[in-house]
Amino acid sequence: MTKILDELCINTIRMLSIDAVQKANSGHPGMPMGDADMAYVLWTKFLKHNPSNPHWFNRDRFVLSAGHGSMLLYSLLHLTGYDISLNDIKNFRQFESKTPGHPEYNLDTGIELSTGPLGYGFAVGVGMAMAERYLAETFNRPGFNVVDYNIYAIVSDGDIMEGVSYEAASIAGHLKLGKIIYLYSSNNTTIDGSADMTFTEDVAKRFEAMNWHVEQVDGYKLPAIEKALAKAKEEKKRPSLIIATTHLGYGSPNKQDISDIHGAPLGEEEVRLTKEHFGWPQKTFYIPKEVTKHYHRAVDNGKKEEAEWNALLKKYRSKQPELAQMFDQFMSGKLNGTWKGALPQFDVTSGMIATRSASGNVLNAISEEIPNLMGGSADLSPSNMTYLKKHGRYGQTKVGRNIHFGIREFAMGAILTGMSLNKALIPYGGTYLVFASFMYPAIRMSALMKAHVIYILTHDSIGVGEDGPSHHPIEQLTTLRLIPNLLVIRPADANETVKAWEIAMEYEGGPVALILTRQSVPVLDRKVYASHEWLQYGAYVLADSGRAPELILIASGSEVHQALGAYVQLLKEGVAVRCVSMPSFALFEKQSAEYKESVLPVNVHKRLAVEAGSTLGWYKYVGLHGDVIGIDAFGISAPAKQLFEHFGFTVENVLKHARALLEK
Repeated sequence: MTKILDELCINTIRMLSIDAVQKANSGHPGMPMGDADMAYVLWTKFLKHNPSNPHWFNRDRFVLSAGHGSMLLYSLLHLTGYDISLNDIKNFRQFESKTPGHPEYNLDTGIELSTGPLGYGFAVGVGMAMAERYLAETFNRPGFNVVDYNIYAIVSDGDIMEGVSYEAASIAGHLKLGKIIYLYSSNNTTIDGSADMTFTEDVAKRFEAMNWHVEQVDGYKLPAIEKALAKAKEEKKRPSLIIATTHLGYGSPNKQDISDIHGAPLGEEEVRLTKEHFGWPQKTFYIPKEVTKHYHRAVDNGKKEEAEWNALLKKYRSKQPELAQMFDQFMSGKLNGTWKGALPQFDVTSGMIATRSASGNVLNAISEEIPNLMGGSADLSPSNMTYLKKHGRYGQTKVGRNIHFGIREFAMGAILTGMSLNKALIPYGGTYLVFASFMYPAIRMSALMKAHVIYILTHDSIGVGEDGPSHHPIEQLTTLRLIPNLLVIRPADANETVKAWEIAMEYEGGPVALILTRQSVPVLDRKVYASHEWLQYGAYVLADSGRAPELILIASGSEVHQALGAYVQLLKEGVAVRCVSMPSFALFEKQSAEYKESVLPVNVHKRLAVEAGSTLGWYKYVGLHGDVIGIDAFGISAPAKQLFEHFGFTVENVLKHARALLEK
């Protein structure tokens, strides 16, 4: 009876997936059909979860890295009692449904993260495991494992091929992240055809070389899958990869192992034949009653597991009151009420200071007040100023708060998102702005999920100097500003940097990118010019003639100083001029029409923007009658001062363009 019930439960996943894709006339039926067996074993025998409370902190995490097979996940969520109804399954891939084509981050329905770009979920899972280890070592005490969960995933040939999975697997093996258990569905079939056209390496040996525990099984032998998962769970010093030999579209009489089944419905006739092959009724969205009863044991089991954890936590609060208080602070997702008192202040006596250096000062100061702030950089911590001087290294044995990601920008971006998703940590990661291009897909996905990640992107312009055009960011700033939900801030001086960090720590709308200078810039005299507190509005009047402006100078970052120099000279010449610091387009766009008008009056058409990067985004603010001093070509290898002069980022050139506008 057990074997028959197992088969019924597994085939229910297959048939729900087939029917949903067929009804939508869109989707990927092959992967759910092929991977249903191992998913069933994992979800019914190993996965610790509570469908009644998907937000339960100590649940195991399940990542469907091969997100195109989303009907596998939706079927499991529906069958085990999550808030995914049969109607939601029937509305697969439809407008505003809970079941989009690729899973999107929605813990209310049990979806742990957005996947889709192959390899990305693999890497995010590594971040989840890194967060679990840090929290476990911080809070667990003998007899009180209040943080204890595994990260499971199903990954595909495509995930294993993508470079980001290699980056993430390398650091996971190095750090000995034993809570990672990935099932690799090796079906040797891709969209173009057989995977061996391009992929013939020995995956087992590759992962063994990266210090992973590797098992190989037949993806349809349930006892073997169960045994491999049990061994992986016992392995504490290495992440585990279970290579399961599977078939794309398993059971389809005419399309099994054919690439066509990867991304298209089977067709009515093949659906009929497939159901006939499995001895399944010729009904759509059919779920046998005994299957529902069996899967729904997850509801009672989950409630019991969470109740046991809550009881443990209650005892923990009694025995470890100080740690428990800190644990509750982490879990709340809120910052303590004292951290802003640690923010440094700068004045004109501070001299010239690069905004990257100011950022490092802020980071070290507030880290003492915010113990769940942690991160690092992609092998650039001395340049990015990201190292927390008092908090040690995240290593193989001891887990400090400084993460050395190695030269792995894409994986770093994904790992940071994984660390952020439990809401207990605020992770940050640094690299040069030009290398944001390496991790753009990870930044985009963190923005889609509104994950609270802070990207520290330094060396923000041709101020990099002699390193040359390969290291000079031109289009990166504009590209980042185009990403929905990503808050980009480019501060002009040390005090704007302080305010930028304050905003970044409290921002709830998504990730934040801080764009910082390599070169030193003056600290603006806030007794003469407007307070840096105005940065919270995205753009503000830094200096003004006091009369209705006939010309507005707008700039961000280090170029604010050239604009301000021109402002001072024009003021002497009697021009009614205004200088606006605009560190964040996104924040400015959130303001009221009245505030925007107070900064950039619509009847003032003579506007000049100054920024050492692509000019494209500035035309929204200068209009057809305005002008932009920017760079729409690659840089040149030379000392920074010479480059700023060559490209026109001088007070003299700003004055030249300003006077030309005034003469129109």
